[in-house]
Amino acid sequence: MIRYMKEVQGRNQTEMTEFILLGLSDNSDLQIVLFGLFLFIYMATMVGNLGMIVLIKIDPCLHTPMYFFLSSLSFVDASYSSSVTPKMLVNLMAKNKAISFNGCAAPFYFFGSFLGTECFLLATMAYDRYAAIWNPLRYSVLMSGKICFLLIATSFLAGFGNAAIHTGMTFRLSFCGSNRINHFYCDTPPLLKLSCSDTRINGIVIMAFSSFNVISCVMIVLISYLCILIAILRMPSLESRHKAFSTCASHLMAVTIFFGTILFMYLRPTSSYSMEQDKIVSVFYTVVIPMLNPLIYSLKNKDVKGALKKILQKHLL
Repeated sequence: MIRYMKEVQGRNQTEMTEFILLGLSDNSDLQIVLFGLFLFIYMATMVGNLGMIVLIKIDPCLHTPMYFFLSSLSFVDASYSSSVTPKMLVNLMAKNKAISFNGCAAPFYFFGSFLGTECFLLATMAYDRYAAIWNPLRYSVLMSGKICFLLIATSFLAGFGNAAIHTGMTFRLSFCGSNRINHFYCDTPPLLKLSCSDTRINGIVIMAFSSFNVISCVMIVLISYLCILIAILRMPSLESRHKAFSTCASHLMAVTIFFGTILFMYLRPTSSYSMEQDKIVSVFYTVVIPMLNPLIYSLKNKDVKGALKKILQKHLL
């Protein structure tokens, strides 16, 4: 991948060697406020997600498939936020907002990789909840350690493979006009607008892959939860129904927020993009969502709250 990027950079050397990220605002007072706000959110994101990974690792009660997937989700959230947010924070305070060709391509690839991986992971977690509720007696067989590992590995391979296609197609284009990216990170729509090449094929391929990946994941989630709903309605007591639903509530909330934002952001014709509107939406799924996921799973999950309480009592008392 790196070798390919170097070859592409060589072909574009006479055309474009760096880009300038215009960021969220050119108002210096607002930039200071945004820097403080996003720094706090980023720190909360890292503490929440890395803390979740450590908590799942050290508490034996959380050594189940559900929390194995959750620790992977926390790693992905921390990673894709880190591929964008640090550079955004630097640019909020820096006068020189230039970014090299490779400095644009690398975060573009890793952000797309982890974002795609999260999409597949959330679908996998929906299947896990289906297996646990629909057929609890065979759950340990259906979601054995080997199967869990294969599902997570497949999610990462699909995410990184999909991002490689997007990155290769985007950075093979010629950029010979303006180098000013109207965004706070290198994203597909603003890069396509800067290209002096024919981007119609890019638009078709990106729309096809994005549509297939997102819609297939959403369908897996919807089918899984339809089966879960049927299984819950068949349960004899209200208590068992409530217990079953409570195990899905956190995941359902995370899925709704993530896929709702992604569907709004990417599954639209390129002609309907508004950069100012998209920058606001991008802040939500690049900065805010990675912070929300550990909060959702800790506040809505009794096992996580119980494990956290035990550790705090052990080390503070």
